[in-house]
Amino acid sequence: MAERLSDDKRQELIKKWISPSTEAEAVRQDRAERMVKDAIGAHDAFDDVRSDLTVVAKGSYPNNTNVRSDSDVDIKVQLNSLYYYDFAPGVVPFPDLSSNSYTGPWTPTRLRQEVGKALVNAFGSDVDDNHNVAFYVPPVAGSRPNVDVVPCFQYRLFTDGARSSFHTGSAVYCQDGKRIVNWPELQLVNGRAKNTSTGKRYKFVVRVLKSVENELCRKKLIEAVPSYFCECLIYNVPDHVLKTGSFDDAVRLSLAEVYSQLESRSGAMMEPNEIKKLFGPQQKWTVDTARELIEQAWAYLGYTQ
Repeated sequence: MAERLSDDKRQELIKKWISPSTEAEAVRQDRAERMVKDAIGAHDAFDDVRSDLTVVAKGSYPNNTNVRSDSDVDIKVQLNSLYYYDFAPGVVPFPDLSSNSYTGPWTPTRLRQEVGKALVNAFGSDVDDNHNVAFYVPPVAGSRPNVDVVPCFQYRLFTDGARSSFHTGSAVYCQDGKRIVNWPELQLVNGRAKNTSTGKRYKFVVRVLKSVENELCRKKLIEAVPSYFCECLIYNVPDHVLKTGSFDDAVRLSLAEVYSQLESRSGAMMEPNEIKKLFGPQQKWTVDTARELIEQAWAYLGYTQ
């Protein structure tokens, strides 16, 4: 059974948890991003496509939903000179005899190989390439946090048959051969809009849930979930709920709202990109995962006696 916080202790911790990384942590995060950009920039194999490469942080760091003492950085290295695509459900593509498949040298395998070489040249042999999706660059205490570097390609989801309208994302080709499509730009835009419309409470509550998840994992009460999952859950909370009462009220009501949706309409819950369903066979989490997190968070925060 989790420790139950007193009202005073909970409110004290919420005031602490709503804050993003410290200034010192932010400096180290910026340094990590800059060092990865420099590593890619120094790798000669990218000379012919350098103007078509995007090297940028994604996830909680640029979205400002990262929490103190949990300040790793995710960075994508995206090649934009070619793109992978699909048509949105129900869209019938127009016949296009001029469309040709890419036959150039930049395959998913080569992109991953060259990104790996660039990182090893810059950071040394400690770079871990055994992960299915990302390269892991270990931290250096006091200098930079750990970094996950993801090689990917531009991805387009066409919303009309003529291919004139589309959503832009990133296609990641994993070592096991599977493809993952992410939408970091839409996550960023939609998250900022929701944060503005809720008087910054959206990201405050996300940080609180991430911090509670860290505590529950530390106490071995739940299995760890991706921090992005916490962001997804709170994104589904209506603005008026997040804006109600004190910060403590906003956290309590948001957890109750998420739990209600899990019970009654989990199939309608969306990721912050508003394209991907939050739950389904393509996800690494389930409704039961979310239910356990919310139940444990509710009890730990002392909202029940």
